[in-house]
Amino acid sequence: MRAISQPAQLLVIFSVLIASPVLAGELSAVINGKSVHLGSGNDWNEQNYGLGVEYRFTSQSRWKTIVMANGFRDSDENMSYMAGAGLHRTLFATERLNGLYVDAGVNAFLMTRKDVNENRPFPGAVPSLTVGNRHMGLNLTYLPRKAVEKFYDARMMDESIKGIVFLQFKVSVSQLLADGD
Repeated sequence: MRAISQPAQLLVIFSVLIASPVLAGELSAVINGKSVHLGSGNDWNEQNYGLGVEYRFTSQSRWKTIVMANGFRDSDENMSYMAGAGLHRTLFATERLNGLYVDAGVNAFLMTRKDVNENRPFPGAVPSLTVGNRHMGLNLTYLPRKAVEKFYDARMMDESIKGIVFLQFKVSVSQLLADGD
């Protein structure tokens, strides 16, 4: 029998904790899917499939706190794992279109990558934009070139890259469960 990896164990524990009915907020399943290496001359894996969770705490203000964890196939086609938190501000919200909103903020995280720090966790922070409604959303994060240079070995650095955009699709698990009541 194969043992479950430590990142997978942490993801399961994190999921159970944030799914607790004691907490009021929004639980979403996250589907990692796409990265775009802006200006890159190299052939990177841009199909970054993986799964994760995101929990947005209830807030009466325009500021929202979120926590997230996920695993995905990275640009070198190795599994990467991350867990972190974000602070986002609602820029636009309406009850139309099932509660359409646009949030922007920053996500800080610990991440593992085979090609960075020998797969030991390293910190990071990225700007983030979310467009969604009560049922689903699209997360977009941007990793500027300066951040890429800081974390990657210069031998592996793509000199033509300007930055990396990551896209995730999320589906509200809280709404799916509530709709079944």
